[in-house]
Amino acid sequence: MKKSTGWREIRTHLATWDKAALLALAKDLYDISAANRAFIQARCRAEDTGAEVLEAYRMRIIERFFPKKGFGDAKLGEARKAIREYHKATGNPVGTAELMLLFVENGVAYTTTYGDIDERFYDTNISVLAELAGLLKGEARAHYPKIADRLTNLVSNSDGIGWGFHDDITLIVKELEDGMEA
Repeated sequence: MKKSTGWREIRTHLATWDKAALLALAKDLYDISAANRAFIQARCRAEDTGAEVLEAYRMRIIERFFPKKGFGDAKLGEARKAIREYHKATGNPVGTAELMLLFVENGVAYTTTYGDIDERFYDTNISVLAELAGLLKGEARAHYPKIADRLTNLVSNSDGIGWGFHDDITLIVKELEDGMEA
């Protein structure tokens, strides 16, 4: 079986193409799937219509927890994928932080609505919250004051939820608060 072509070979090949050929390729990729369209739109419009692009990704995350039709399904992998795609397409740490917080807020609302979930569900939410804390300590530090109240609400809204979920949220938020005061 022949080894597939790696990025290095593709990059070398594309470097020989003229602008019209590259634009045609981008158009073909845009037309081939909704995911490609969303990525290209986010990359090209991130600075012009950042709020519009962010809102599209927000809705994707909310829909993974609370679809318009039917009952919640908590498609965590798809929701996390939306965050990764947004970050990769825009490179916007503030928007990425917003999406991460939205993910955990919806996770808390989901378990409050539907009751006890499984360990994987809680671990995934805590993982996203920990990533958010890291982002807020670094690139998105200036955004912390704007979302501090929402983080505090996470603590109170998760009170009484088992699996150590509330305890983990409290610990991460407290450590983040302490780190921001220093």
